[in-house]
Amino acid sequence: MSKLKHSPVIDAIKTAAYAAMIALVIRTFAFEPFNIPSGSMTPTLLVGDFLFVSKYSYGYSRYSLPFGLPLISGRIWLRSPERGDVAVFKLPSDTKIDYIKRIVGLPGDVIQLRQSVLHVNGTPVKRERIADHVVWNAFGNNRRTAQYIETFANGRSHVIAEESETGPLDSTKPYTVPEGHVFGMGDNRDNSQDSRRIGFIPIKNLVGRAEFLFFSIDGSIWEFWKWPWTIRFSRLFDGIE
Repeated sequence: MSKLKHSPVIDAIKTAAYAAMIALVIRTFAFEPFNIPSGSMTPTLLVGDFLFVSKYSYGYSRYSLPFGLPLISGRIWLRSPERGDVAVFKLPSDTKIDYIKRIVGLPGDVIQLRQSVLHVNGTPVKRERIADHVVWNAFGNNRRTAQYIETFANGRSHVIAEESETGPLDSTKPYTVPEGHVFGMGDNRDNSQDSRRIGFIPIKNLVGRAEFLFFSIDGSIWEFWKWPWTIRFSRLFDGIE
């Protein structure tokens, strides 16, 4: 009776298939990577940041699955989002697009900005002026933006950037957040497409909560020969507040 021989090619294919399956399970149920392409969450998140989002934080919906497969109705094992969470969600008007914003309003809340100060249920959110956010360009010039530490009633704090207090969205009408929705805003308050423009965010559209950075680069990730100078080493593995 002849003994079967292992094929290195078949073994390699099996190993790759197992690895792909494990990666798919982790991406679907545990953590999914995202990168930041715009400055709407500056100074918390910068262009070129790469982060992990926990998929289990709010339970699971169809948008937890690859390609948004409609295999889950509504949301299962729901865990309610909290004020101050930085969340990734599917844009209500086009669920092929991922957005990331800070949740400032929960179902039933009344949200309003008055001369750039955020009000929740009629009460202004505490904020404290800190040093400017400074960005230098290639010519040695800098651009300064005012920064504040904003602190919610639940004690959670974060930093926001404000270019103006008189912009078109610095004073708004009151927004009453409907059931099953949240209100999201960018930390870069004058440069953010958020619920002031895109509307309320259905909780079923939440993909997960941003947890920590695993990479950050000030430039193209593909220009690896520049990495010693473009990687933001101080941001690696930072938690997201």
